[in-house]
Amino acid sequence: MVEISPGFRFYPTEEELISFYLHHKLEGKRPELDRVIPVVTIYSLDPWHLPNLPGESCMGDTEQWFFFVPRQEREARGGRPCRTTTSGYWKATGSPTYVYSSESKVIGVKKSMVFYKGKAPTGRKTKWKMNEYRAIEQETSTSSSFSIPKLRHEMSLCRVYVVSGSFRAFDRRPVATVTRDTAAVKNQELAADRDNISSSISVKNESKSYNIVESDFENVNGWEQINW
Repeated sequence: MVEISPGFRFYPTEEELISFYLHHKLEGKRPELDRVIPVVTIYSLDPWHLPNLPGESCMGDTEQWFFFVPRQEREARGGRPCRTTTSGYWKATGSPTYVYSSESKVIGVKKSMVFYKGKAPTGRKTKWKMNEYRAIEQETSTSSSFSIPKLRHEMSLCRVYVVSGSFRAFDRRPVATVTRDTAAVKNQELAADRDNISSSISVKNESKSYNIVESDFENVNGWEQINW
């Protein structure tokens, strides 16, 4: 792993996390990715212990940390994952949402969670949050409301972070001119997708190969230059 130059940090977009890092991990490609994003069973640890286990790219980062999380044994047997730690539990907030590529294709699903100290359901909400990303087996078109995305459950990618009080969007996109009519149509499509998420996400454990075209990710690296 090349040492990070001063003025640069690891700040990948959601598209990069799923299309590049998670897919390569699921396919067993590029074992050096473990040095960037380590494999950690994060649900067996309290969140404030996780900053001590980052990859080389997040050493010293005080804002966010990334981890590959293997599927739990109870999930493999068809059960629900256990997100209870020694001091509390992770609780999902809202409904899962689709993650889109820059070509507006569905590439994965994101679930947001907040950590509560204590025992459910009377735990105390903390500033620790997490985004859990899962990849789908095949990209589906946003224009089809009948396509059922099949999730890959062998491995997920989690972004753990602390609410700092200052806003900074995790997922950055180039600024583009969008007409009001175009934006309205896009919002309607996204709303329709969100309404169908709860019924469309498949929880079956199926193993299919996902064909990755290396040329698609030549410029995906997730490194951002900081303007001091």
